[in-house]
This record gives sequence, structure tokens and C-alpha cells, in this order.
Amino acid sequence: MTTTHHTKVLKQIGHKPGKYKKYLKNSVPKQRAFGRTTKRCEHCGSMNGHIGKYGLNLCRKCFRDYATELGFKQYR
Repeated sequence: MTTTHHTKVLKQIGHKPGKYKKYLKNSVPKQRAFGRTTKRCEHCGSMNGHIGKYGLNLCRKCFRDYATELGFKQYR
């Protein structure tokens, strides 16, 4: 049984209570309250290279695109 999202599997095995319970215990992703997976870029949704300082909540790629619009200057 291959699927892209865990809710599809839950619909498929909903009538089998034993398998449903086991799948919920072992295969459904945990809800996270903190850590890397909770921080996403507000523009593109990426979790890599997240910049949360000053309330930016952008990834490094989007920050490079929007830095001048936000008022940041590049010093060399």
C-alpha cells in the first residue's frame, strides 16, 4: 500500500480496527511544538536555512530576494 499522505491510508483501513490502531500508533507523524520542522518560510514554505531573527520568518533564498525591500543594506 503506497500513498503520499497518511490520511489516505487511514481512510483505506478505517473498517479494520486492529490495523487502524496500529497504523495510528506507528506511522502517523507526531505534532511538534518546537524544532526545525515547525519553522517554515512564509513565502515559499521551505524549512531549510530559516531566518527567524527580527520576525522575518524567511528562508535564506527568499531573504536575498526581499532584503532591499525590507530595508537591509549589503555591506562589504
